[in-house]
Amino acid sequence: MSNDPSLKDKLAEDARELMALPGELHIDPLERKWIFVALGLIGVFVLAILYTAFAKHVHPPGEMETLDSARLHLGGEFAEDKLGVVTQPDGSVKVTLVAARYGFYPREIKIPAGQSITFRIASADVLHGIHVPMTNMSTMVVPGYASTVTTTFPKPGEYPMLCNEYCGMGHDHMWSKLTVVSQENWRSGLTNTQSTGR
Repeated sequence: MSNDPSLKDKLAEDARELMALPGELHIDPLERKWIFVALGLIGVFVLAILYTAFAKHVHPPGEMETLDSARLHLGGEFAEDKLGVVTQPDGSVKVTLVAARYGFYPREIKIPAGQSITFRIASADVLHGIHVPMTNMSTMVVPGYASTVTTTFPKPGEYPMLCNEYCGMGHDHMWSKLTVVSQENWRSGLTNTQSTGR
């Protein structure tokens, strides 16, 4: 290396430029515009979240109901003898299910079409998801918590209930059958109001 003073001055100048304060940093005008666009979009997204939270009252669940997954079958709402479809005294229909490797229990349920149905679901082991194709019935079933979904099935027919969260080696075989019957058949008593399939 030579002891050329001009080279030393050049290196010193380069070092000062590299260690310049952020206020002295040169930002290309195009880059500056894109920074403002990105910050503007972030602002729009934050405003959208605040609008839906406060104006539309869209909030995450606040009343988390906790359960002991290891003791589900021993008593309470999710005991084995209380699973299935129950018509409440007010005429509403409640379905109580347990998701466990590798099925939903009871395995088959029958419910009326065109009526609001409340599903109460708990997991006995790991994270599961429940999805009924061609409907809006879909939720996660987290161990230690009860999931509640209220929906209506407008048309009679048979639907599979599938697990849509990977839960282990038998995940692709985890399904149950949901049969939606007409209101006439439901009222006439042709269907059981308490499912007996397990």
